Amino acid sequence: MRFGLALPHYGFSYGESDEPSIDRLIGWGIHAEELGFDSVWVSDHLFYSFRRYGGDPAPIASLEPITALAALAAVTERVRLGTLVLCSPFRHPSVLAKEAAGIDQISKGRFELGVGAGWLRDEFEAFGIPFGDVGERFDQLEDTLRVVDALRRGVSSVQGRTTLRDAALLPPPEQRPMALFAGGKGGRRLLRLAARHADGWNTVWRMSPEDYALKLDDVGAACRVEGRDSKTFALTVGLYATVGRDEAEARGAFERGRASFPGGSMDAETWESWRADTLSGSPDQVRERIARFEALGVRELIVSSGVLPFALVEPEQLEILADIVIGSTRAVP
Repeated sequence: MRFGLALPHYGFSYGESDEPSIDRLIGWGIHAEELGFDSVWVSDHLFYSFRRYGGDPAPIASLEPITALAALAAVTERVRLGTLVLCSPFRHPSVLAKEAAGIDQISKGRFELGVGAGWLRDEFEAFGIPFGDVGERFDQLEDTLRVVDALRRGVSSVQGRTTLRDAALLPPPEQRPMALFAGGKGGRRLLRLAARHADGWNTVWRMSPEDYALKLDDVGAACRVEGRDSKTFALTVGLYATVGRDEAEARGAFERGRASFPGGSMDAETWESWRADTLSGSPDQVRERIARFEALGVRELIVSSGVLPFALVEPEQLEILADIVIGSTRAVP
């Protein structure tokens, strides 16, 4: 099992009102590598908003992921760098493929390109990008996966919504082919697109092993329809994580997160309901959850510390996770 970390890169990521800093992001990326994490991840928003939680709808600052990862690629050595996930309507598929190849070159083959359909209407409308309906956004996602998949494999000419004529990634990415996956809740169309064009599928941030096992039936069906050997289809899961040296300490971290959650939308959440579909609890409880996902074929768990995505409000949580959980499940490099 591999372990990734969702890096803090929003205005809310540290529990403060300060603007996110690329220097701070780089510092945590380097520290994650030192702690033994296998990968680090950033997401893709022109700005974030707490509207979905019933909180303040005002725009919240976000670092741009392509430039952030290019900077991080230059100062890390081992840790893999990924997007969880890029919003396909924001970038022309061919330009995205070229940008991804550049990060893969800088990192010497450590880039993981994840793409999704997008969901935050506010940012689309603010920046003049057509939001469309779910089907239209998935059409764009399909186009992005098809084009990036072709270019990463050296296919120079394809017909479709975006047509390639004698195109090539020059210089080429270090990985042959460059890593590519689709991110989303795991509906049938998404899984078929992933089985057809990508290395695998990721879903975040709350998922129980029981619910994930049911999703694997759809994964198998998608692979069969697309003629894909399901053994070649990589599975990764992102999970919120509140941990402690014992369950009481972990529960205390959860209670603090719940009390400060925007909009009060976690008021009805209990420790038991939170533990049911996150990577939370004592070391033994977390190890048990890891083992269950590993038994289901999950290759990598990506953790987001606390109760908000890509946040690090309590840095000691990361230390506990690395020292007690990662260190006890396999040797830290």
